[in-house]
Amino acid sequence: MKTDVILLGHGSGGKLSHQLLDELIIPTLSQVAQRDQNDAAVLEGINSSRLAFTTDSYVVDPIIFPGGNIGDLAINGTVNDLAMSGARPLAISVGLILEEGLSVSELREVLQAMKQAADKAEVKIVTGDTKVVPRGKGDKIFINTSGIGVFDHDWKICGSAAKPGDKILLNGSIGDHGMAVLASREGLDLQSDITSDSMALNHLVGKLLAEFGADVHVLRDPTRGGVATTVKEIAVQSQVDICLQETALPINAAVAGACSILGLDPLFVANEGKLLAIVAADKAEAALDLMSSLPEGTGAAIIGEVVSESNGRVMMQTALGGLRAIEMLAGEQLPRIC
Repeated sequence: MKTDVILLGHGSGGKLSHQLLDELIIPTLSQVAQRDQNDAAVLEGINSSRLAFTTDSYVVDPIIFPGGNIGDLAINGTVNDLAMSGARPLAISVGLILEEGLSVSELREVLQAMKQAADKAEVKIVTGDTKVVPRGKGDKIFINTSGIGVFDHDWKICGSAAKPGDKILLNGSIGDHGMAVLASREGLDLQSDITSDSMALNHLVGKLLAEFGADVHVLRDPTRGGVATTVKEIAVQSQVDICLQETALPINAAVAGACSILGLDPLFVANEGKLLAIVAADKAEAALDLMSSLPEGTGAAIIGEVVSESNGRVMMQTALGGLRAIEMLAGEQLPRIC
């Protein structure tokens, strides 16, 4: 690269565009040879009768935060959306919208994080697009990703499949991502090391399905809106009542303290490396043991159960012994968190 910042010319489709692609973006993300740079990627060897497809856009502010950046967040988020359907993530597209003036060093850091995340998740970045907008018309970088996955089984894993008696498992502490981004954005000195939990969960899901199969009824990642909103969505979809146990919720002391200071409820704070697994009651303890044995499951816990068929109510047994109604997040507690 002959410049230290992104220029409008990098989005022109001409020499600067080719320089950006050939010298930075393609070598970092995919290393596709020039002769293979066509208008679409051809995916070979897909024999599954069912495919999963998802898309998402990432506008997190700041673009670099403790524990990650917008690049690995985009890859992990797309991988996880595919994995929550029970699919095996296979390939991802990347759309970059760059603001004129973005430093090349920041872009390189984001791209490298994307590639590292993709390699760790064992997915390929196969196609993409890059546009540049004038100064003041964007905010450094926005990323759109789409992902495709294949099903290696015939089980139906979805938000409407929770059944009375099922147990609700969570693979670790809540609120880490939201508080890490908020603290970085606002320059808060919380005197603690709160880092984002952003990570891909497809390997964890793969092991759960290989071991417990059809006894895994629901998988969801509680991102925006947090655990509370996601559990409420599942209850409504499945038309069941769910009861959570406050004392069972895994929360890092630093996150709990920061939420207390700022008047936030950790149940509604975003996560980017957590999943809720709703499984048959007789497999719950074994599923918990499996989760806890994996790096992605540190701090895993059974946090509640599906108590009955009903109209989608969620209650939480509080530490004091009372019951608290849980509803979806109203408004935007923490904007631009992903």
